[in-house]
Amino acid sequence: MGGARISVGDWAIAVGVGATLLIAGLSGQHPSTDLEPLGYLLLAAGGLSLVARRWAPVTVLVVTGLCALGHQSVGFDVPVVAFLFAVYAAVRAGHRIVPVVASVVMLAALPLAILVSPRDWPVGEAFSQSRDVLELAWLIAAGAAGEALRQAERRADEAERTREETARRRAGEERLHIARELHDSLTHQISVIKVQADVAVHLARKRGEPVPEALLVIREAGREAARELRATLEALRDGDRNPPDGLGLGHVPDLLHRARLAGLDAELTIEGHNDDVPAAVDRTAYRIVQESLTNVARHASAATASVRIDYRPDTLLIRVDDDGRAAPATAPPPGVGLLGMRERVTALGGRLRAAPRSEGGFTVQAELPLDHTS
Repeated sequence: MGGARISVGDWAIAVGVGATLLIAGLSGQHPSTDLEPLGYLLLAAGGLSLVARRWAPVTVLVVTGLCALGHQSVGFDVPVVAFLFAVYAAVRAGHRIVPVVASVVMLAALPLAILVSPRDWPVGEAFSQSRDVLELAWLIAAGAAGEALRQAERRADEAERTREETARRRAGEERLHIARELHDSLTHQISVIKVQADVAVHLARKRGEPVPEALLVIREAGREAARELRATLEALRDGDRNPPDGLGLGHVPDLLHRARLAGLDAELTIEGHNDDVPAAVDRTAYRIVQESLTNVARHASAATASVRIDYRPDTLLIRVDDDGRAAPATAPPPGVGLLGMRERVTALGGRLRAAPRSEGGFTVQAELPLDHTS
C-alpha cells in the first residue's frame, strides 16, 4: 500500500469529504471568534488529507485526528468523518495497533477539546457531545470494514498465486508429456538411421569399396542428432531453457567439416580472441552458424559459403555468406529457422540481419553483446 499512486478517485473522495465537513461547519452553530477561519481551515484540511490515505495511511490518520481535535477546540461541533475514513484506510493497509491506539486517544481527547472550546460546555455535556461527534460504533464499523476488505484482497491474491502455481504445474506436466512423446517417436527413428548408416559403412569397408562421403555425413549427422535430442529431452524434463549441452564456438569447425563432406566449399575466418564469452552467447553463436549452414545446404543451391567469427571488445560478430540463388528482388519469406535465430539473438539483447546480398547469395549477420550473463 505504501507505493500506491494517488488516483482521481482518491481526489474525489478527499474533496467530497472536505466539502461535506465545510458545509456542516457553515450550517452548524459555532461561536464567532477570531479562530473561526482556523476552524474552517482545519475542516477542509482534514478532508483533503484523505487524498494520501493509501500512500501514507498512518500519517493521514494522525493528521485527520489532529484536525478533528483542532476544529472541536475552536467550537466547530462537526462529526469527525475524515478520521473515520482514515481509520478504515489504515486498517485496510494492514495496520491494526496504530488505529486502535489513535481511536482510544481520540475518545479520551475529544471531551477535553470540547471543554476548552469557546462554547463553555459543562463537563457532563462535553462528554455527551463527544459521543455525538465520534460514536464508538462508528469506529468499530470503520475498522471492521477496513479489515474485511483487506482480508478479501488477501484471499484474492492467494487465489491468483494458486492459479499461477497450478498453471506452472500443468506446464511441467505437459513438458514431461512432450518429452516422452519425442523420446518415443524421434529417438527410435534417429537410432534406426544411425544404425543403418553404420551398417552401410561397415559393409562397404568390409568389401573394400570406397565409402560415399554422403553416407559418412549421414552417419555423423545421425550421431549428432541423437546426442542433441537427448540433451533437449533432458532440458524439457528439467525445465531448463538453456541446457548445458557443451556445443559452442569451439565446435564450429566440425560444422564446416560436415558441410564440406556434403559438397559445400566452406571456409572459416576467425578474428580476435575468444576471451570469456558468456555460455549463452557461445551456444547461440553455434546455433546461428549451424542453422545458417543448414539453410545453405537445403535451400540455397550454393557452391561456396564463408563463416566469419569476429571477437570484438563488447560484441561478438557472426556472419555467414553464401553464393546461392537468392537475390534482392526475390527475397524468401523468413522460415522457422530464421525466426528461431532472431528469437535467440533478441533474447540476448543482440541484433540479427538476414537478407539477400546485392551480388547474389544470402547473408546472415548477428551481433551479440558480450556483457550478457548466461
